[in-house]
Amino acid sequence: MGSAVTTTDPAKTSTASSRPGYGQLLRTRGAWTFLLPGFAARQPFAMLTISIVLLVQHTTGSYGAAGATAAVTGVAMALFAPYSGRLADRHGQRAVLLPGVLVHALAGLTLTGLALAHAPLWALFVAAVPTGASVPQIGPMVRARWGVTLKDSPLMTTAAAFESVTDELTFVFGPLLATALCTAVDPAAGLFTEAALTLVGGLLFAAQKSTQPAVTAGGGHARGEHVSALGVPGVRVLIAVFLGIGSVFGGMQVSLAAFTESIGEPGLNGVLYGTFAAGNMLSGVVCGAIAWKAAPQRRLLIGYTALALTASALWTAHSVLLLAALGLLVGMCIAPALITGYTLVEGLVPAGARTEAFTWLTGAVALGQAAAVTVAGQLEDHLWGGAGFLVPLTGTVLALVALVALRSRLAVRAGSRTVARGVGHRAPVAVD
Repeated sequence: MGSAVTTTDPAKTSTASSRPGYGQLLRTRGAWTFLLPGFAARQPFAMLTISIVLLVQHTTGSYGAAGATAAVTGVAMALFAPYSGRLADRHGQRAVLLPGVLVHALAGLTLTGLALAHAPLWALFVAAVPTGASVPQIGPMVRARWGVTLKDSPLMTTAAAFESVTDELTFVFGPLLATALCTAVDPAAGLFTEAALTLVGGLLFAAQKSTQPAVTAGGGHARGEHVSALGVPGVRVLIAVFLGIGSVFGGMQVSLAAFTESIGEPGLNGVLYGTFAAGNMLSGVVCGAIAWKAAPQRRLLIGYTALALTASALWTAHSVLLLAALGLLVGMCIAPALITGYTLVEGLVPAGARTEAFTWLTGAVALGQAAAVTVAGQLEDHLWGGAGFLVPLTGTVLALVALVALRSRLAVRAGSRTVARGVGHRAPVAVD
């Protein structure tokens, strides 16, 4: 026991003595072995929705059918992602990824073939379920590998910020690539490329065995660690918080498109949403560069209050400049909430359930986004122009109420991260 402490303490002391920063983070030994294939493997995730919409709209002539098919995919992903994370915790990421990428590629190609064959809508829905359910959860797996690599380092918050920025970059490049392929090459090119990149990127990521979170002998964790992340009260609070964040993404997508269409400038949609994404990336970069002294629970409460306030003002904007400014502010408030939420997972959740916890949070964002797209679209169709912005307002305010009322459940008790598990806290898996 003593020798184990001696071998790990110098690294922790060295890391803690330096000011956390991106340069130090990226010099972490072994980081690039999973960062590069991880970025390639998560790129298809950002291509999936827009590729489905463009293909199905082309073959059916209906945006409603295209949106519904994409929504089925998103809901299936949100519901099955936590189960995928739980399997990765118990059996290892490689054991989940290898069959998962094969199933996803096959399901995506099946959906493509059905759309091109002008199959009925119900058949597209049937194919959309396994396509969404098998989406590889690369982002949570990368976060888990950071946790194994960094352990108790103060660089954990920097890593969470880095991953948030990486996610945003993915959602900038992915849709652009998919749109270019579907419009300039062939309507099916987006989904074909998404399937191919998923297969190649996923296999390359799975091949990086040295940084994979370990599991105990026998394919499971020590007795008592077979707990679901959903059983942790703090995780349930964070799910509510992340549902509210999803409502912002979904509400903004529909409402910005409706706004620019109403003023006869649909081309401005990309500019406005890009401004929103830029605010997210900018604050994410800054967040990771700061050595925070305030407790993460307090940072989350303050940051989420700011998000609710800025999101609540969106519906009042009636000019492009004002909407761009508000979108920038909303985006700047999202990244700190996401980063702090992911950072809290490490202290709240036992090591053997952290990948599952991350997938619950990413799934909550996807579910909130799918619901927001549907509701905001109905509001824009049946009420006044800009009514869709009421969705981010409602989603964030309700989530803030839940956060304030249940904030005590986010408290991390001293020693709760390693609670006398002995060897158990080192053996398993995914950490933030």
